[in-house]
Amino acid sequence: MQGIEATVKDYILGEFLPGTAAGELTESTPLITGGILDSIATLKLVAFLEERFGIEIQAHEAGVDHLNTIGYIARLVRSKQ
Repeated sequence: MQGIEATVKDYILGEFLPGTAAGELTESTPLITGGILDSIATLKLVAFLEERFGIEIQAHEAGVDHLNTIGYIARLVRSKQ
């Protein structure tokens, strides 16, 4: 995994999946539709991404289309840098 993907994966593992083996969370693991992120967790993830990468995520971007996988999240972050 590249920098953004690795950073996001580490955050999700530490914040929302403590004790989960890193290999169980892949770039294509469904985060929202898979029940890993609920609405509060999604807001926390958005706040983390904005602070860590110095970007602003619009309300319409804070959903399944942009945040459901680590791959989607990385693409969103890259599009804003």
